[in-house]
Amino acid sequence: MMVSATIRRIVSPCWRPFEGEISSRHGDASGRANGLLWYKDSGRHSNGEFSMAVIQANNLLEDQSQLESGPLSLTEGNPQGTFVGIYDGHGGPEAARFVNDRLFKNIKKFTSENNGMSADVINKAFLATEEEFLSLVENQWLHKPLIASVGSCCLIGIICSGELYIANAGDSRAVLGRLDEATKDIKAIQLSAEHNASCASVREELRSLHPDDPQIVVMKHRVWRVKGLIQVSLFSCDLKGYKILQTASLLVISRSIGDAYLKKAEFNKAPLLTKFRLSEPFDQPILKAEPAILVQQLCPQDQFLILASDGLWERLSNQEAVNIVQSCPRNGAAKKLVKTALCEAAKKREMRYSDLRKIDRGVRRHFHDDITVIVLYLDSNFLFHANSRVPLVSIKGGGDSGYDIGIIDA
Repeated sequence: MMVSATIRRIVSPCWRPFEGEISSRHGDASGRANGLLWYKDSGRHSNGEFSMAVIQANNLLEDQSQLESGPLSLTEGNPQGTFVGIYDGHGGPEAARFVNDRLFKNIKKFTSENNGMSADVINKAFLATEEEFLSLVENQWLHKPLIASVGSCCLIGIICSGELYIANAGDSRAVLGRLDEATKDIKAIQLSAEHNASCASVREELRSLHPDDPQIVVMKHRVWRVKGLIQVSLFSCDLKGYKILQTASLLVISRSIGDAYLKKAEFNKAPLLTKFRLSEPFDQPILKAEPAILVQQLCPQDQFLILASDGLWERLSNQEAVNIVQSCPRNGAAKKLVKTALCEAAKKREMRYSDLRKIDRGVRRHFHDDITVIVLYLDSNFLFHANSRVPLVSIKGGGDSGYDIGIIDA
């Protein structure tokens, strides 16, 4: 497919390697780190190859992610497949880290109990992870009340027995690159819907769930917010000539794991900070943890999946991201997407990409969010059947966990 002039314009400044990086197709067993960037350029999963990249902007990395290829249950044998998780934390990293540790384990537990993968298994795993985190909040509430204000968006993708499962709670996004046989172009197909108050359908859902609360969604400063909440005060500063107005962290999502202060009224009072407390009590959760789930059969025209936190989609459209993946080598595709997003962030501030790279974490958050990207290639010749051998992989974005390479019999 020919890359459009627009896409060439976007990505041409970004095609050079990251300064000082060492690229190795299979030599980065646990991924590589280069400053605030972590990446795993290439690896194999049950249906082909994959690429991962994470760029940190916050003082503490609030994005967490993982890829698991192999058994999807606790029992021996089937099902085998690939699990991918993108967890975009807010208010702190605790909830995202917790989900990164617990959600896949709960998926395996319920897959075993239900003798197979299903949408019901995924929903149960989300709700079980939510209850586990709320129990943690309850245990830490008195000595660490801010834990009640921490939450995480959750996006997962599962490939199992030729079926694709996408589950989303929050504003991360999954996009499929599919071959259009008539035009031979790769078309972007969005597989998840953001649970963001900027969407009219989300606002209507919130109003229908809370018919007696006229303040359930409020527009302030031209932004729709759940309960009108602001978590961080406005301030301004000057950084080497670049004027920064740090906008507030807004509560705009309608689904998440965590955010206990908007799930249970018992966590919306002292000792929680006043800025998080609602003026009126509530008797049902304001936010939901249930994911929206899509299930569809994979077909030969499905080329790859891009799963990413909203930091990527703030900078690139679905089709721009798909065009970049299609036009660049597989080795390092996720890293190419991250770098293109950073180039766009620098351009928006009328600064050079090289200058943006010099800005340290914390201050960097004024220019872009944490960004996590996972690209899954869907190779029809790697569609493993009953007698195939499946790559055994377990890797967490940012290098929190090692990369375990092996082969298991399906």
